[in-house]
Amino acid sequence: MKDSPVIANNWAALRSFTPARIALGRAGSGLPTTELLRFGLAHARARDAVHAALDAEVLASSLRELGLSPQIVKSAAPDRATYLRRPDLGRRLAPDSAISKSDHPFALAIEDGLSALAVERHAVPLVRALIALAPQRWATAPAAIALQGRVALGDEIGAAFGAQLVVVLIGERPGLSSPDSLGVYLTFAPRLGRTDAERNCVSNIRPEGLGVEAAARRIDWIAAAGVARGVTGVGLKDESAGVVKVAE
Repeated sequence: MKDSPVIANNWAALRSFTPARIALGRAGSGLPTTELLRFGLAHARARDAVHAALDAEVLASSLRELGLSPQIVKSAAPDRATYLRRPDLGRRLAPDSAISKSDHPFALAIEDGLSALAVERHAVPLVRALIALAPQRWATAPAAIALQGRVALGDEIGAAFGAQLVVVLIGERPGLSSPDSLGVYLTFAPRLGRTDAERNCVSNIRPEGLGVEAAARRIDWIAAAGVARGVTGVGLKDESAGVVKVAE
């Protein structure tokens, strides 16, 4: 029987501890065919996630079942191709977008970002976990679903709601092992011109990363502390470690 052309890597045992592409082995001077095909599949999934469209009506229906009344808005980017080429347009609301004022201190902005897949899979479970954890903060919070949105679009949405703090749920840029990673950005006193240094971020929310229950506890702590202390971002250190359990 002919020997296999694939030469195994001595690190192969470490692959069980990480999704990173390590110890792939080699065939001659290249990758084994199996690993090359896996890479191509992961790349295709990442591209699909970037270009996928979010079904805002289905998402809105799911949020209504949780007791929320989401409004659907759009950014100034008229389509996906423009959104990918012009990040600046994704940071501003379309001129015809209308958001009703609210007297609630917290607001939710759910945006497709760079992975509608992440929002479809994890946004509703995360909001459900937030409501279960602290209904006084989230059960009646105003919510907007924003299409073609970037993180900073939440500043304008939060300001339009009149919220003291806005929580942006957004699909993160897909990686080759994580096409469905959800990120959450919290900004106190949202308004146009806020910078990333004025936000707190909870990222990699998905079953293989930070589970929704653990993410909800961290987000709720930051939100409550942000309003109580009047600051988010570099001025607010995440001290929620005592209440966060990392998903296994």
